[in-house]
Amino acid sequence: MPSSPIPVAVLGATGSVGQRFISLLDNHPWFKVVALAASDRSVGQKYSSAARWVLDVPMPDYAKDMIVVPATTEAVQAQIVFSALHTEVANELEPQFAKAGAAVCSNASSYRRAEDVPLLLPEINADHIHLVKQQRKNRGWSGCIVTNPNCTSTGLTIALKALDEAFGVKKVFAVSLQALSGAGYPGVPSLDIMDNIIPNVANGGEEEKVEWEPRKMLGKYIEMLEPPSSAAGTPPGAYIELADIKFSVHTNRVAVIDGHTVCASVELARPTDPATAEAVLRAFATPPSARELPSSPRPVISVREEADRPQPRLDRLTGNGMTTVVGRLRRDPILDLKFVVLSHNTIRGAAGASIYNAELLVNENLL
Repeated sequence: MPSSPIPVAVLGATGSVGQRFISLLDNHPWFKVVALAASDRSVGQKYSSAARWVLDVPMPDYAKDMIVVPATTEAVQAQIVFSALHTEVANELEPQFAKAGAAVCSNASSYRRAEDVPLLLPEINADHIHLVKQQRKNRGWSGCIVTNPNCTSTGLTIALKALDEAFGVKKVFAVSLQALSGAGYPGVPSLDIMDNIIPNVANGGEEEKVEWEPRKMLGKYIEMLEPPSSAAGTPPGAYIELADIKFSVHTNRVAVIDGHTVCASVELARPTDPATAEAVLRAFATPPSARELPSSPRPVISVREEADRPQPRLDRLTGNGMTTVVGRLRRDPILDLKFVVLSHNTIRGAAGASIYNAELLVNENLL
């Protein structure tokens, strides 16, 4: 625990994910928000005037009278910068903050595939945080960029990690039912989503993210003088060896406000029965370095035994929205096991994820 509050800032503070950052950082034991940054149309206004608050919890008092500043390194002076920026803007701005010495904890997809940028879920790959040392060496900056995954990848990957450690995961077939808040605000037009399911998320690209990102997170962190041929193009020193798992994913937008549901079937290297798999999921624990952090999920995975759970409305706030909820664990007649995963997309899958990553940076003395 730091001896004094660490100054932090939120970029993209007026958007829906930015609002979730502001809510979750209220009374955070380690962090103090010193700047809220947004686009030019909001700069100079009080936050309460600039933001159309869309969360179902009140706007924190500390934020109401803060003056929105430009998203520049001159206007934002903070050790940690939480990025809720759109990808196109994050591409340009996040490296500027890292070069200026800030730790950028990003919810954007811009740098998730970069070979020297950690793609983190501390419950499952906390050791990947040390990739920032290689990043700083490669890029010559004193700050860093740390990313969290796509909100649909999150819960699925956490469940897969437990199964992979115990039995080895070979193939995954998954279908997502993604909440409206994942599209931001104003998001999906009501006439498109009411009485409807949209079998295409974010105009394409979502399925590719969910098919690739778990392979990086479930991969191995390796340090060596020269990378093997399988990691061609990776700078010598440290890299992530992608997990050898095949994915096929369908992504769909549904008329749910918060909470992404994924129906998954998996083929295992060492087949098992549902009862044994359930015990493994229940027992799964966070690595020691990330276990006692303020945002650590307690428990990591909650297993529901009811035939009709998990459900977004009933289960998305399990563990304050940081716990992954799994249910309907049963045999799969084509592969080995099938189950349903629920994860809160704007808490565990977005703002809460970045805050958890920042806590791990602090705990590992990597600021």
